[in-house]
Amino acid sequence: MENQGESAEITRLLKAWGRGDSAALDRLTPLVYDQLHRMARSYMRSERPGHTLQATALVNEAFVRLVDTRNLSWTDRSHFFAVCARVMRRILVDAARSRAATKRGGQADRAEHTTAVNLDSLPAPGIEMSAQVCALDEALNTLARIDPRRAQVIELRFFGGLTVEETGHILQVSPQTVMRDWRLARAWLARELSSSE
Repeated sequence: MENQGESAEITRLLKAWGRGDSAALDRLTPLVYDQLHRMARSYMRSERPGHTLQATALVNEAFVRLVDTRNLSWTDRSHFFAVCARVMRRILVDAARSRAATKRGGQADRAEHTTAVNLDSLPAPGIEMSAQVCALDEALNTLARIDPRRAQVIELRFFGGLTVEETGHILQVSPQTVMRDWRLARAWLARELSSSE
């Protein structure tokens, strides 16, 4: 994690970029790239060899999508990393859906699409599990409507690859709160996923 001065600089550059200052994006990129790459690398670490989506490509695709976003008012670095985790989640889910559709010959079969994820031992981010990632994404969308912070904890930790401490920093809660939310959200998601089988 960066120090207080760097955090303030990131927030200042994000706000300038949000106001349309493209030079701010050029100065911002080197300040956030390493953290974004760590997030992506954490997710991709366990992917099978030869997987078509690599950590650097994931970060680059996330940046392309963010740069193309219009009228986004960044509040601070925490907001930025939360949005990045969401964008990476969307990219990964889209890739998983594409792989699942290809394996089914393009047939979108709902039963195959909702394969359960065992959240008691939530797999390390990156394990090849296309249908499971899709099922988790759907359940996470439901959780976000009920309890947005707990959904963010799962998103930041699972899809973003952040540690408990990094997640707490971004959400501005204690590590104990993150762990409590993580346990409760996993239990809720396990029930939701098992009921959709």
